[in-house]
Amino acid sequence: MQQRPLSRAGRDVSVIGLGTWQLGPDWGGVSEDEALAVLAASADAGVTLFDTADVYGDGRSEEIIGKFLNDTAAAGITVATKMGRREDQVPENYTIENFRGWIDRSRRLLGTDTLDLVQLHCPPSAVIDDDATYDALDQLVAEGVIAAYGASVETMEQALSALRRPNLSNLQIIFNPFRLKPLDEVLPMAAEKNVAVFARVPLASGLLSGKYTADTTFDKDDHRTYNRNGEAFDKGETFSGVPFAEGVAAADELKASLPEGVTLPAATLAWIASREGITSVIPGARSVAQATSNAGAAQLLDEGFDLDAFDALVRDVYDRRLRAEIHPQW
Repeated sequence: MQQRPLSRAGRDVSVIGLGTWQLGPDWGGVSEDEALAVLAASADAGVTLFDTADVYGDGRSEEIIGKFLNDTAAAGITVATKMGRREDQVPENYTIENFRGWIDRSRRLLGTDTLDLVQLHCPPSAVIDDDATYDALDQLVAEGVIAAYGASVETMEQALSALRRPNLSNLQIIFNPFRLKPLDEVLPMAAEKNVAVFARVPLASGLLSGKYTADTTFDKDDHRTYNRNGEAFDKGETFSGVPFAEGVAAADELKASLPEGVTLPAATLAWIASREGITSVIPGARSVAQATSNAGAAQLLDEGFDLDAFDALVRDVYDRRLRAEIHPQW
């Protein structure tokens, strides 16, 4: 597995990481044993980046990761957590006092004195633009409770604002064949500033698995049911904001182009990882098979898959089917 620098954090992370939202309740039930098996399979496959948040299962994801790291000999794992969504997302809640409380809870659940990486969790733009936000984060680094900090954002404007901060270690943003806007300015600026980029929602909430039809349904507790139109949080977090039926059709078109033996998820993850400026791609996994398959996508970076041809098709499908609706948003 390729390892790439996590910029100012002074460590490397795997080009394919593991997102762990699904270890909370928002993707249906995953037992603790299943979750631990997913973490183990990922680590065995060379994954060295686990991305979590304090609100994933109200801390369940962090707690399971902490248990895994405490009970196994897995080494070299970087845990990137997120904070800021345990309170109302209003600027006045983003204070150093609240930061301390959120961080202390995550340190306890993860079983560590110093968090490897803490990311602001899609806060309001006013928080991203405020000097006081970064003064507080710099203070927490100086105190040793966090080793580095970054930001997870929704919009390109938020991304560009965060990238102007001199001590930002990473930026996390939605990027996949259905969300190409980061290619315009964000990825070039991140590369220029030496800021790591984590591509989240890389499979568009499963649309890019190539397994769905227009008739596919999801459990009522799955965000792919209850947040399809942004009822609970930003609609871009669900199916990357793409209308479901159109996303299925676009995914089918991409899938049909692939050579025998290359799956759409693997091609998608490899394509994302191959874009200049991307440090790591963080798909989720609910099973050992998914975790192993996702990690295996890294092999396509070295094994002769025609990434240039797939890139041309990705851009063509996006331009014809999605750009008019998706590009003006976020």
